[in-house]
Parts: sequence; structure tokens; C-alpha cells
Amino acid sequence: MIQIEGFVTGIAQENCYLIHNEKNLLVVDPGSEGDRLIQEIERIGKTPQAILLTHTHYDHIGAVEQIRNKYGIPVYVNPLEQKWLGDPILNLSGLGRHDNMPDLIVQPAEYEFEMKEYTIGGMTFQVVPTPGHSIGSVSFIFDDFVVVGDALFRGSIGRTDLYTGDMQQLLYSIKTYLFTLPHELAAYPGHGEATTIGREIDTNPFFN
Repeated sequence: MIQIEGFVTGIAQENCYLIHNEKNLLVVDPGSEGDRLIQEIERIGKTPQAILLTHTHYDHIGAVEQIRNKYGIPVYVNPLEQKWLGDPILNLSGLGRHDNMPDLIVQPAEYEFEMKEYTIGGMTFQVVPTPGHSIGSVSFIFDDFVVVGDALFRGSIGRTDLYTGDMQQLLYSIKTYLFTLPHELAAYPGHGEATTIGREIDTNPFFN
């Protein structure tokens, strides 16, 4: 049985997810507040296996180094955004959005995603491309839920006015890779409340 727990982090109110089975744990998008995330990992009591990134904007990667160094685990990212990790302009931390934010430089990810099925720590998921919010955005499809990053939100979609954003590409990504999933499947976004695929097909104003 795979469980997912979400934790809102940082000034951007980003959702980090801890996904775990009986023994192991995956960290998705550790955006900020590394100390608190480590406390939650310790509370859950499962062995961290990897950090998975839906994309590399600053609010999704701010605690990557702290958690990677604490547990000695690898990071997975889309190769299209590998270099964004170490570039404050590309990951948006260096654009002066917040006065107290230092430039964010994250060391390269150990692994670059292929668009295929992975099994890590006994947990199997499919990686699918969902660009449009950013060129390298991906989603992770598990049996009982999908983690969609900033592609799809409850009642909305990701913003497309940032570098490599593309509205038509995002709408295509959602319709092709997410709206073809079972309607009852829970969807966990990078910000805001969880939803279901069916709810968004039926009520999301960008598609209705």
C-alpha cells in the first residue's frame, strides 16, 4: 500500500509530497523548510530512496541539497531542466522576486528521467511529459494517484508567462497525458488542494 502525504512549504506555499510504502520513501519537490521536511521523514520512519522533481523552479527545489546530503539519496530530473538547478536565472531564484531570497544553486541531479516506468524502493510509477508551465515539467502516475506539479491545479492550470511557458503546449499536455487517466484518480498539484482527474475534466474552466 502506497501512501502520499503533502506538506506546504515556503513563501510560495509549494506542496512537497512524501510518498511511502511499508519500508521506503520518495521525496517529491522539496521546495523549502528542509528541517521540517526532515522531521516529517523521521516521523514517518521509512527509508528515503530518492528525490523526484516535477520541474526546477526555485519553490520546488529549495530543500533539495539539505535532504540529499542528510540521507545520501539521488535526485531525478528531466534532462531539459538539468542545468536549471545550478542557474539562479533559470530556476527563478535570481530574478529579485523576493528581497530576502539568496540565489539558489543546486548541484546536478544524479539521474535524468526518461519518459518510462520506474520502480524505486518498491514503488512503481510512470513518468510522463507535461510541459507548458516549463519545458521540462513532468508528472508521476502511480496506481492510485498522480503528482502533477504545476501543470494542473484544482480549478486552474499552471502559469505560462515564465521562461519556456506555453499555454497551448500546457493545454495539450493536460489533455493528452492527464485527462486520459481514470476519472476517479486523485491528482496532487504543486500548489493548493488535491483534486481528481474527473473533477477537472468536468469543471476546470480552461477546458469547459
